Amino acid sequence: MRKFFGWLVGLVTLVVIVVLIAASQKPDTYRVERGIDINAPSSKVAPLVQDFHYFALWSPWQHLDPKMKETYSGAASGVGAVLAWEGNKDAGSGRMEILRAVPLETDVKLDFYKPFESSSSVTYTMTPLASGGTHVVWSMSGAMHLPEKVMCLFKNMDAMIGPDFERGLAKMKQVAEDPTQP
Repeated sequence: MRKFFGWLVGLVTLVVIVVLIAASQKPDTYRVERGIDINAPSSKVAPLVQDFHYFALWSPWQHLDPKMKETYSGAASGVGAVLAWEGNKDAGSGRMEILRAVPLETDVKLDFYKPFESSSSVTYTMTPLASGGTHVVWSMSGAMHLPEKVMCLFKNMDAMIGPDFERGLAKMKQVAEDPTQP
């Protein structure tokens, strides 16, 4: 029996070492990006990303906690606008701050506190289309530390976040194309 446990401990140790070596070979950064064409001018789309009061209209995560506590501070919109949230275990908690807002691009600093700490850079880029619509690209990038690298051995960041971006962009399209919305 003692021999079996010794063998088992050795096997578990080997697996942990192999996982850590494989994880250490992963890139130090990640980038996730999705885009969509919206049949609305950028002047209607830009406020949806530059004013956090509209975030709930299209956020793919809003449904995770209907009782989520949201706190707005700083500027009302644009540079300096801040949205902090505190939610259940699914929504977690964090803070977003708009660092740059020009007519066709918005940069946001995104900090998660729970379920794990991380910081990312988010950019929304809008390109006017000949049809009068807008092509919107939502991208997020950040550092990959060892825990994220281990997690990405089983499911990469693009597979984890990409579908959320697709849902959010589809909702953004719906809101922007609705003449009754802001």
